Amino acid sequence: MRIGEMIAAVQQALGVEVDGKAGPQTWGAIYARLVDKKIDGVKPFEAVSPVDDRSESVIATLLPEVRPIARALVQKAASAGITIRVISGLRTYEEQAALYAQGRTTPGKKVTNARAGYSNHNFGIAFDVGVFEGSKYLPESPKYRAVGALGIDLGLEWGGNWKTIVDQPHFQLRPAWAADESEQQMLAELRSRRDRGQAVYA
Repeated sequence: MRIGEMIAAVQQALGVEVDGKAGPQTWGAIYARLVDKKIDGVKPFEAVSPVDDRSESVIATLLPEVRPIARALVQKAASAGITIRVISGLRTYEEQAALYAQGRTTPGKKVTNARAGYSNHNFGIAFDVGVFEGSKYLPESPKYRAVGALGIDLGLEWGGNWKTIVDQPHFQLRPAWAADESEQQMLAELRSRRDRGQAVYA
């Protein structure tokens, strides 16, 4: 039996989302079942401790389902000797439009190819991290690849694996309903859900 199949079987037995990846939801459910059902009086998935203040201010903009995984990524990186901070989270359509205009109709260099409504940041399911050495931000570092592997292990999609635009600081949590959809199909449904006022992860 493959490790992913084992994890999926455990997830099914625990009654959590079955994706074959052992992220905070799975480990929280295992902890609650075997150690302490309360975990500081909150649901297991929500029990991942807060991280640094800078990251937390950004994490607060993400959907509740994404927040524990963002915190877990910061903690797992720290355990591997890598300091990261979550530096970008939710963007409004207006903020995305302004970023898209940069280098096109406004001064500056191009920083995104995503128009408003065409970035996962617009829906609170994506975040960017920065690698730091002390207080110094490193825009480029081989450590981003190591952090990417940690994020994938948590069930996140990593922008470093993208074919067209490689974006190593970028992570996103794909909804279960979009597991077999293309990025374009998922974004179209996310826009539709936003317009209908429907929850992303429902």
